[in-house]
Amino acid sequence: MKKRVTEAQFQTSIMDLEVGQQTIEIARGVLVEGLQQSSFVRTLGLTRGAVSQAVNRVWTAHLEKSLPEGYERVSVVLPEQQAFIVKKWAQQAALKRESKQ
Repeated sequence: MKKRVTEAQFQTSIMDLEVGQQTIEIARGVLVEGLQQSSFVRTLGLTRGAVSQAVNRVWTAHLEKSLPEGYERVSVVLPEQQAFIVKKWAQQAALKRESKQ
């Protein structure tokens, strides 16, 4: 899945983030403009990890701010059968949200 956001979503995502201008420029280039992270590694002389971290800070903020009211994102490790059930719940919740739009 390619990580992409609109400019409006990007602005909402960075609104409360305390990050530097370079992080914002890298994240906008990758998330909004669709540029490759490797281009920032070359042009700015940064490590791949540093560029990835800049993008992920904004992407994580976007995911948190794009949750519908009353929803919460969770990450868990479960036995296979319980994971199957939780995945079904997630599908049902997605369908429910789509039907309300």
